[in-house]
Amino acid sequence: MAEIVAIKRSTAEGSVRSSLDNGVLRLVLANPPANALSIETMAALQSQLDGARDDKEIRAIVLAAAGKVFCAGHDLKEMTAHRSDADRGRAFFELTMARCSTLMQSIVRHPKPVVAEVDGLATAAGLQLVASCDLAIASDQSTFCTPGVNIGLFCSTPMVALSRNVPRKQAMEMLLTGETIDATTARDFGLVNRVVPREYLNHIVGKYVQTIVSKSPLTLKIGKEAFYAQAEMGLAEAYDHASRVMVENMLARDAEEGIGAFIDKREAQWKGE
Repeated sequence: MAEIVAIKRSTAEGSVRSSLDNGVLRLVLANPPANALSIETMAALQSQLDGARDDKEIRAIVLAAAGKVFCAGHDLKEMTAHRSDADRGRAFFELTMARCSTLMQSIVRHPKPVVAEVDGLATAAGLQLVASCDLAIASDQSTFCTPGVNIGLFCSTPMVALSRNVPRKQAMEMLLTGETIDATTARDFGLVNRVVPREYLNHIVGKYVQTIVSKSPLTLKIGKEAFYAQAEMGLAEAYDHASRVMVENMLARDAEEGIGAFIDKREAQWKGE
């Protein structure tokens, strides 16, 4: 298969640090202790995701965090400060929810695979962030919850991502009780893919993403788009859609190359076409 050229670069955009190494864009929430999704942080993440869409050097994205908390959700202090506005904060609350919804959908609709590397607490919109990623690998020290019900604010927007990842009864258990679950329970629920010792987390995530970036970038883009599209359809419509996607994928140069390489017992040389 085509060799991935190791390109390293690092930048910082507000409360988000980024680095690119060997085809993997690593985005780190860097506003501890809470790593809250303030307006600034969401804008920085959105900017990074938007910039990665058409960057051919980027083949996959890892979303991680600095400190003991992965992400504590929305910045409640920032939101509370706007209660003194003339509209009691309505405009700011609407802006916050709109920005968050756009961000989460950007992850789902992104052409590159997005992997959450979770080490610590992911709560409310922080859990929503994890659930929105394509894959999630957590350390054995990680915990998860949707505790809004405890403070009179039901986790309605996190519910959207949560209910698309875990069975209904488990989602309602988390939403109605607000209780924290450990990493093993999160895996059993289907919220995360793997639970690993903290000291091996970064290494194992690295192995996962390098496996992913070794594939055809076009095939990954086609497959990810089709997966989320068919999931929202009825059975017959899903099969019709997937069949059309399969035909177009079969006509792609990378599919021709990949099948030929398999038959010839050689490594494929991906062109992304």
